[in-house]
Amino acid sequence: MTLLDDTLARITPPDTGAARAAESRLNSLTKPAGSLGYLEEIARRYAALRHDPTARRGRGAVAVFVADHGVAARGVSAYPKDVTVQMLRNIGAGGAAISVLARRFDYLMRVVDVGVEEDTSAAPFNNVVYRRVGPGTRDFLDAAAMSAEQAQRAVEVGIDVARELAGAGATMLGLGEMGIANSTSAAALLATLTGLAPSRLAGRGTGLDEPGFRRKVEVIERGLGLHRASLAGPLEALAAVGGFEIAAMAGACLGGAAERMAVVVDGFIATAGAAVALKLKPQLDGYLFFGHRSAEGGHALALEALRARPLLDLGMRLGEGTGAVLAMAVIEAALALFHEMATFAGAGVSEKLA
Repeated sequence: MTLLDDTLARITPPDTGAARAAESRLNSLTKPAGSLGYLEEIARRYAALRHDPTARRGRGAVAVFVADHGVAARGVSAYPKDVTVQMLRNIGAGGAAISVLARRFDYLMRVVDVGVEEDTSAAPFNNVVYRRVGPGTRDFLDAAAMSAEQAQRAVEVGIDVARELAGAGATMLGLGEMGIANSTSAAALLATLTGLAPSRLAGRGTGLDEPGFRRKVEVIERGLGLHRASLAGPLEALAAVGGFEIAAMAGACLGGAAERMAVVVDGFIATAGAAVALKLKPQLDGYLFFGHRSAEGGHALALEALRARPLLDLGMRLGEGTGAVLAMAVIEAALALFHEMATFAGAGVSEKLA
């Protein structure tokens, strides 16, 4: 049995009994029933996915998966491909937005090179973990972005990272990414998995002008046409038009769920990884929180197609896991209320009249 098969088999539905116990505690707290709105649903969901009626808290962690894309050669990004390796260094050195936020909330962080074109592992960057599947994907207008073996290996990188972070005490895992041209691969994948048109999903990414945007849509449409016969299943679609970091995020969704972690999905590109994981294991949805509604492309449409409710809507479109980390702080706030508010009986406060 492969690591992927074993992980899929280990994912069980959230515990409805734990959710009911959490509901009972929420209703005993010094507030009108339901007055904390969706924060109460977050606490119930957390108890259920942890299979723990007491909803015990652990550490938060964020994994940022980084890789290059061959399709960048088609002019689908406003930035050159070498920005990927530069940002890998920047994130590891603590200078990126995600680095600042992870420090601010004291979250464990793993920066994972899954397949950056320039291999820096011989002189590794600070705080970067090297789990390279290859030196970036192929241009999916020339060939499949990756082989079936590479796609599975990249998924299993994400599973391994989730397991490692769970072993370090994390009960909540945020997912982020970096990779020039990865919004093109994400849009192609989401078009395949949701049935939405590429023209509705594609965005301007790092700041494309109008001709660049039209070129991006055309590249996605041509790629899907070229690989139409290879898009039957999620792993096949991932291999045809995906990216190593998107595959790793799909694996982290699965690995996190198998470890009964709350998995917090970032924006547009991370949602593509989550969509792959949900196709592989639909029961996964009870373990996923979608951190925010990104301003990138058709992210709102993709969330609607997945019937996902984002926790935040701040007009962000940076990626890296920034929206996920901010949403994790909201989840922590919900759990703090659950654990630290007084009950009516304990505080001597009268309850609602019958």
